[in-house]
Amino acid sequence: MKVLLKEDVDKLGAAGDVVNVADGFARNYLIPQRLAVKSTKGQLKQVHVIRQQAQQKRERIAAQQAAFADKLTGIVLTFEANASEKGRLYGSITRDNIADALEIKLGEPIDRRKIDVDPLRQIGMHSIPIRITAQLIPEISAIVHREGEDPLSYLPIDVVEMEDEEEAETSISAEVEG
Repeated sequence: MKVLLKEDVDKLGAAGDVVNVADGFARNYLIPQRLAVKSTKGQLKQVHVIRQQAQQKRERIAAQQAAFADKLTGIVLTFEANASEKGRLYGSITRDNIADALEIKLGEPIDRRKIDVDPLRQIGMHSIPIRITAQLIPEISAIVHREGEDPLSYLPIDVVEMEDEEEAETSISAEVEG
C-alpha cells in the first residue's frame, strides 16, 4: 500500500515522502498513530505543506537538543561507593544511578538508554557519553570514590596542580599584603 508520511518514521522515511509498505503495517500502525495517510491525489497536493511543517519541527527539536547538550557539558557527578584495596567496587554504578543523579542535578528526567556506558566498577574519574542524537554526544564526568575519601583526590593531576597553583598565588598575595 502506498502511504504519504505525515511524520518522520525511523528506517522508513521523512515527512512528505510517499512510501510503499505492507498493508497490515499501514492499517495497524502508521494510519492509527497518525504517522501516515493513504496516498491519494488530494493528499499528494499537500506534500509541500507537510514537508515544510516537518522541517520546522526538526529545527525546533534540534535547537532543544543542542540546548540540552550545552546543559550537560561540563557536569561532574560524584558517587561514593564501597571498594576493595585495589579500587574495585563491591557493587557497580549503573546507568540508572547515573540517570537518577543527572535528574537531581538538572531537574529534568533523562532517558537511561541514552547513557552510553557499561556499569562503572572501578574507583576513579570516568568519562560518560550521553547519546542525544547520532551526531550530538556530549560527555559528562563521574568521580567514583571510596566512602569517607575526598572525591577531588581522583581528579587528573594537571587539574589538581592548577588548583594548588591558584591556592599558592592566593596565599602569596595574602602574605605580601599582610
